[in-house]
Amino acid sequence: MRIALFGPPGAGKGTQAKILNEHFGLDTISTGNLIRTAIREGSDLGDRVKSFVHMGNLVPDELVRNLANESIAKHKFDRFILDGYPRTVTQAHWVQEFLAAYKAPLDAVISLSLPDSVIVDRLSKRRIHKLTCESYHLEYHPPPADVDPTMIIRRKDDAPEAVRSRIETYREQTHPVEEFFRREGILIEVSGVGSVQDIGNRVLKQVEQFAELAIA
Repeated sequence: MRIALFGPPGAGKGTQAKILNEHFGLDTISTGNLIRTAIREGSDLGDRVKSFVHMGNLVPDELVRNLANESIAKHKFDRFILDGYPRTVTQAHWVQEFLAAYKAPLDAVISLSLPDSVIVDRLSKRRIHKLTCESYHLEYHPPPADVDPTMIIRRKDDAPEAVRSRIETYREQTHPVEEFFRREGILIEVSGVGSVQDIGNRVLKQVEQFAELAIA
């Protein structure tokens, strides 16, 4: 099974990817984490994408493609979840063509939707562990007491002003990807409002129904 999780920043793609992993044994390929790791390690690619990330802008297709290409190949083109990719129509075309060449097209694209106000609230309260990239939320999922508080940070692009800019960028550049996958017949739309458990139950139900239809 090959799935892409799609939605605006703050939609909870990473959290839902973990739930899908627990139920279906799918590994997550997060381009966001791949990018942040490259930046932290100071690689040539990390230096190239650093300025884009800190400004809250999308990283150019070519750079993201290189990261995704390598990671998908490591997973032998199966049993993975793409988290945060594709984010543009160009990327969507590429990933479908790339996977089709290995007879491994995406089975489903899950699109999480929610109001802008919810996105701003979620991300402004999100915190990240500097080393593990583990994501926390001050209200719903605070860092455990045994975690060093000096390692917990708020990313610059999670500040309210940066979040609003990211939402605008998403609406302009990323939203059209939904229409691309709708035409492909593999888009599953799920409300991203509510508790993690409620959203997870909706996602699992839709994926299971979609899988049954695909088999039939």
